[in-house]
Amino acid sequence: MDIVYWPVMELLVWGFLSMYIEKMNVGGFNAVTVLLGAVIFWDFLNQSQKSVSISFLEEIWEKNLLNIFVTPLRISEFFISTLLVGAVRLILVGIILAVLAYFMYSFNLFALGFALIPFVLNLFLFGWALGLFANAIILRFGTSAQILAWGFLILIQPFSAVFYPVSALPSFLQPIAYLLPSTYVFEGMRSVIATGTVSTAHLWGAVIANVAYLLFMVWFFFKMFAYVKREGKLLKLEG
Repeated sequence: MDIVYWPVMELLVWGFLSMYIEKMNVGGFNAVTVLLGAVIFWDFLNQSQKSVSISFLEEIWEKNLLNIFVTPLRISEFFISTLLVGAVRLILVGIILAVLAYFMYSFNLFALGFALIPFVLNLFLFGWALGLFANAIILRFGTSAQILAWGFLILIQPFSAVFYPVSALPSFLQPIAYLLPSTYVFEGMRSVIATGTVSTAHLWGAVIANVAYLLFMVWFFFKMFAYVKREGKLLKLEG
């Protein structure tokens, strides 16, 4: 139920806010399209990250992690399965939000056309990488670090240019924003809405940043997992 409740609540809040702003007619700004697109895309990222980190935490809470890894199941297979589950969650949430946005606010998510596919894929991969990072930290420090499973995205949201362009950030923060794949996705989304064309610079920026993040996060997670196995801490993650 939680995979539907929070995204729907966010959509309603931001939807009503954007309609109010649009009625104010602030410089012809298409608030509904930009804000609702940002809300839906952000929920894509949020759900993809949580599908990896929360499922991992649930195994720890149930003290089932050791049982999983003493079977022939490899850790790579475990995370591929969570990746597939995350894809299903993403599709489910996407359909629900797209339908609600269309009927309540006349916002057609699919008006982005084929640009929607690479943008969503990049958000999904970035969310997966962040989920791996959160899991690696939880492995190293136990469930005392589990707040990362919920709060990590909040830390990067101000720098991801979700609801405003990168140019709105102070100049000294803009280089930090461009280190995040999510920034390129949201900038690219606004470019599609404004011009109707896909910015290849934003698309490739997201892809290159995602490759770098994924390679590092996978390496970091396996390093932490090897440490925990070597120290015999798989049963001591709780607390």
